[in-house]
Amino acid sequence: MILTRHRGMPAQDGAGVKLTRIINQPSLRYQDPFLMLDEFRSDDPNDYIAGFPPHPHRGFVTLTYMLAGRMEHKDSVGNTGVVEAGGAQWMKAAKGIIHAEMPKQEDGLMWGFQLWINLPAKDKLSAAQWADHPAEKIPELAINDATVRLIAGEYEGQSGPIQQPEQQFLMMDIKLGQAPVGIESFGQQTRLVYVYQGNVAINGDVLQRGELARLAATDTLQLQSDGAEDASVILLAGEPIGEPIAQYGPFVMNTQQEIEQAIRDYQAGRLQEA
Repeated sequence: MILTRHRGMPAQDGAGVKLTRIINQPSLRYQDPFLMLDEFRSDDPNDYIAGFPPHPHRGFVTLTYMLAGRMEHKDSVGNTGVVEAGGAQWMKAAKGIIHAEMPKQEDGLMWGFQLWINLPAKDKLSAAQWADHPAEKIPELAINDATVRLIAGEYEGQSGPIQQPEQQFLMMDIKLGQAPVGIESFGQQTRLVYVYQGNVAINGDVLQRGELARLAATDTLQLQSDGAEDASVILLAGEPIGEPIAQYGPFVMNTQQEIEQAIRDYQAGRLQEA
């Protein structure tokens, strides 16, 4: 059953990158444990070429998943890598990290997602981590004539490369054929489906590209393409943390006092030393 449906809204971030904000916008705030979901999609380099110059984070995880184009990551811990079409990068900011995400192309289509996932209070000041997962490391499952890429979590005996087991976190990229597809639920309280290509019937209701559906926790997800055009969705599921959320831009903690401390640490150049 679809609980509510929402359309992403235009936004800008970084040095002026144009994107669509899907989660953490006026009609759809935090979806615990998911703090934010952005889609960036343009073949006009003026929309993305300025990228995301160095900026700090604390208290959560970022996950970047690319459909087209190339984006380079560099951070203050010494990690560097390029995520390309079909690949994902996972960064646990935790106690603090400063990173940059910059296009590695001057023209062509840049298309992908960035997801922010909250951390429980006990992990917010743990050590920062980063991992690069190229396209060939992401398992693909065939369900009827659909292709399911398992980016995070467990499904049908397969494991995605990104794991946060305590949250039963699941992320799938599902490219539909013409046959219906059923994806069973594992009972995660937060279940979301975002249509990023074509029109898709979700449990009988048709959603258009750019719409997200909040789903009941226990229903099997029934998907079917609603037209000749290619249809694809991102599926997210996870267990809520259930703790207070305090956010100021790139810092996500539990209290305002912790946010103020994060700002002081950043200004003093000790974000990662706290």
